[in-house]
Amino acid sequence: MSFARTTLKASRAFTSASLRTRSRTLVTLKDHKYTAQAVAQGAGRNGEVTSNGLDLKLALPKEMGGTGQGQNPEQLFAMGYSACLLGAIQAVAKNLGKADMAKNAKVHASVHIGEPEGMPGFGIAVDMKVEGIDEKLLKAGHEFCPYSRLMKNGGVVNVSLA
Repeated sequence: MSFARTTLKASRAFTSASLRTRSRTLVTLKDHKYTAQAVAQGAGRNGEVTSNGLDLKLALPKEMGGTGQGQNPEQLFAMGYSACLLGAIQAVAKNLGKADMAKNAKVHASVHIGEPEGMPGFGIAVDMKVEGIDEKLLKAGHEFCPYSRLMKNGGVVNVSLA
């Protein structure tokens, strides 16, 4: 089934009742140290996205019926998460006396998109694999990483009209 037909089918399945589902907001911020901003426009997953001088053309992956001739949101999320987790590992490594170990760490992220269990539309799942460190440093970095916290605990998402 094509992505467009699957998306249309999923959007029809959304009802006002499903939109009223309570969301968990366990991670809240006391303040904002930095705010990244991006603008997406055009044909959605086949449009464009910009952020502070970074301009990308988006394209649906071939596996989902697209051309694959551009980036996609899952790639961008995988890049952000892997960089964030690596930074978190390196940040906590000093306190654990493992700074030298963390210098050569390498983080591999796989972000999967597919149909979620028990709800319409699409969902994501993430696999993170880290090489060059031990389990204690991995656990500490994962607990410190904002992306990991968001994926594990949920967070506040404000959606409004501009």
